[in-house]
This record gives sequence, structure tokens and C-alpha cells, in this order.
Amino acid sequence: MNDVLLIALFAFLGAAAAGLLGAGVLRLLRHRSLVVSLSVVAGVAVAAMLAGTLTVAWAMFLSSHDLYVVTTVVAMAALVSLATAVLLGRWVAAHSRELTLATRSFGDGGTFAAPAGQPTAELAELARELAATSAKLDSSRERERALEASRRELVAWISHDLRTPLAGLRAMAEALEDGMAADSGRYLRQIRTEVERMNGMVGDLFELSRIQAGSLTLTLARISLYDLVGDALAGVDPLAREHGVRLIGDRIDEVPVEVDGKEMSRVLGNLLINAIRRTPPDGTVAVAAHRSDGGVVLSVTDGCGGIPEEDLPRVFDTGWRGSHARTPPAGAGLGLAIVRGIVEAHAGRAEVRNVQGGCCFSVTLPAA
Repeated sequence: MNDVLLIALFAFLGAAAAGLLGAGVLRLLRHRSLVVSLSVVAGVAVAAMLAGTLTVAWAMFLSSHDLYVVTTVVAMAALVSLATAVLLGRWVAAHSRELTLATRSFGDGGTFAAPAGQPTAELAELARELAATSAKLDSSRERERALEASRRELVAWISHDLRTPLAGLRAMAEALEDGMAADSGRYLRQIRTEVERMNGMVGDLFELSRIQAGSLTLTLARISLYDLVGDALAGVDPLAREHGVRLIGDRIDEVPVEVDGKEMSRVLGNLLINAIRRTPPDGTVAVAAHRSDGGVVLSVTDGCGGIPEEDLPRVFDTGWRGSHARTPPAGAGLGLAIVRGIVEAHAGRAEVRNVQGGCCFSVTLPAA
């Protein structure tokens, strides 16, 4: 038993010496190629076996012939091990370079295509993660392009909508200044109307900028949805009468919600005003609210005739109008973008779908 322990001790000391030497070499070459690292690992394994074997052989006082045979066997094993390590390292390194080139392509704006036949599970997992990241980047680029196009469109429309009333205000001011206005009272009323319209546009821009900057501060309070909708309907009733549109709000459940009353009133007001202006005379705008599994759902249904299917995903985009009309009721295309921003700030969601004769805008809020 003592001889076995002694042999194990000598073998361990020889292998440990080779292992420590190999660890030092690996540390020095840690920034080199994988081929070098694998070769060093294989060399360390063989050297540890050789060192342990030679140490035990020396301790056992083997003959020169026996020691030569052992050394030859270990040397052949070392040669095969190093060749295998080099081949494996070159294979893995080649696939790693392919993966690097593929990664560089989607980093430069392209789409990542994973090379076929990854040699290791780790590289295969890395390729899958890179493919998923590439898909997310493509989606982000598409959103960024859509947002940039929306911003440019918004700037162009806002510039037009501001320039038109400013030109009219300038003409009316010059007429009043030169004493050429036959009915100065009418001119002054028109000036006030245009100023109020411009003030509303600037207010919408300010509200949208706060939403997009994430600086919208909510003051939450527990409010009855019935009261919230009732106040909103009362506020837009004169506009509905002016357009000959009937308002229906008899399907409102008295469910509580925890919201910012002022901001949610703006949401309802924007949806109702938009619905009234898009509904033809003698049409109907219906408001409904009920509790569902996902929270509290508030919907506004109009008689606009429906929205083209290709435009439905863009309805809540900044600057979307649904038509190229330049008349004042067309607005600046900010109302629905503000609606979505406020609703999402309440951890809710805003959606739209076509129904018979029109479309239905729905707002889902967390239940109180």
C-alpha cells in the first residue's frame, strides 16, 4: 500500500509541475489564436502524463530499455494529441472567422445570415443569438425610418398649417391698418378664430413633445368612468349639434378607473372630436365602456365609412390624417398620437378597427 501511495505522489508531483508550467504558458498566450491555446492544452496534458510517468520510472529504477520504451510511447501519444488539437483548433477558428464576417455584415446595416454547420454548441448558440439580435435591429431600423418619415411629414404639414393662417392674419392686419376693411368687426373675429386655432396647434405640439420626451407627469385619482364620459360628451355636444351628429352614450358601465382626469378627458375629447368631424350629418357617434378580462375598455365608434386596411397600422402615428385635406377640421395630425401617448403613460393601450359603416377606437386601461 505504501508503494502505491509513493507512486501516486511521484506521479502527482511530476504532473503538477507540468501543469503549472502549462498554466503559465497559457496566461502568456491568452490573447493568441484558439489554435495556439488548444495546442498548449494538448501539450500540457501529454507533458503532465510524461512527467508523471518519467518520475515514477525514475523512482522505480527502471532499466534504460524500459524507460526508452515508455518515452517512445508517450512521445507518439503527444504527437497524435498535438495534431488533433491543431486540426480541431483550425476548424473552430475557421468557423469563428466566418461568424465574425457574418456579424460584421449586419453591423454595417445588413442582415445577419448564420453560417451553416457550426462546430460547437457554443458557437451555434451564439449564431442564434446574433440572428435574433439582427432581427431586432431590422425592426428598430424600420421603426426609425417610419418615425423619421413621420417627423418630416409632420414638419411639412405643420409649416403649411401655420403659414396659411399667418398669411391670412397678415392680410387682415394690413387691411385694418390701411382702413380698407369694410367690416372691421368681422375681421377681428376672424383674427381671433385663427389665433385660437394656432394656439391649439401649438398646445398639441407642446403636449406631444412632453409625451415623447417622457416628461408627462400624471396625477392619478380614482374616478368613475361614467362621470368621465359624461363630462366629455357634454363638452363636445355643441360641436356635434353643429355637424348634425347624434351622440349616444347609454352603454357606459359605472366602473372605477385610476387615471389622471385631465389627461383622460383630453383623450376622450380628441377621440370624440375626431369622430364627429369624420361622421357625415345625421350620423351617429357611440361611446361605450365596460369591464373586461384585460381591464376597462372604452370605445368610440363613428360613421366615417372605415379606414383603408393599409392605413390602420399608421392611425396613431404622428402627423397621420387619413386624408390630404387641408381644411381646418383636418387638424395637424397630432390628436391620435397624443391619445396613444397618454394612454400608454397610463399603462394602457389604444387600438382601432373597422366596423360596419365606420371605425371603432378603443382604449384599454388597467382596472382600479
